[in-house]
Amino acid sequence: MNLILKFALASLVAASTTFAAPQVGQPAPEFTLTDSNGKSHKLSDFKGKFVVLEWLNHGCPFVQKHYDGGNMQGLQKEYTGKDVVWLSIVSSAPGKQGNMSPEETNKTKEEKGSAATAILIDADGTVGKLYDAKVTPELYVINPEGVLIYMGAIDDKKSVDAADVAGAKNYVKQALDEAMSGKPVSEPVTTAYGCGVKYN
Repeated sequence: MNLILKFALASLVAASTTFAAPQVGQPAPEFTLTDSNGKSHKLSDFKGKFVVLEWLNHGCPFVQKHYDGGNMQGLQKEYTGKDVVWLSIVSSAPGKQGNMSPEETNKTKEEKGSAATAILIDADGTVGKLYDAKVTPELYVINPEGVLIYMGAIDDKKSVDAADVAGAKNYVKQALDEAMSGKPVSEPVTTAYGCGVKYN
């Protein structure tokens, strides 16, 4: 085998092990993760419902901005009350900020008053990388057909100040409200802001 062919094959193998970034309008990448109670969740099990994926790290001040004032929990309660599945995903690696044991995760969930359907543990970062999640918080909305319809920031105020929440445009709320009323999502992709996901 000549060198050029060997190099081409090696490049092909390398390319096949990397993930293509998810695309709005395309099926959301399938995954299976275990939650903080030891229960396994497969994304396709929720076909027929809207699903929100929220990348979470309670050590991040940008996440604290939305939890300390109750903004994130309010969104979770509002939309799980409308039969939306809300999955918070922790992709922090062991020893990194945000990584917690299942027991610590459940204790924090209770203390914060999280109304997420489940908190999923992604300690090896596989699903975070599959979704190209770069920061916390970063959010994705998937429609009942399993198609990704929104990805990006929670809102348009890129700060750590909880006082900014009141005057912000909430992109996740906007996407869900539009899609649930049969309209196209007017701003399907935004740039998420926050702390870098603490991968290995």
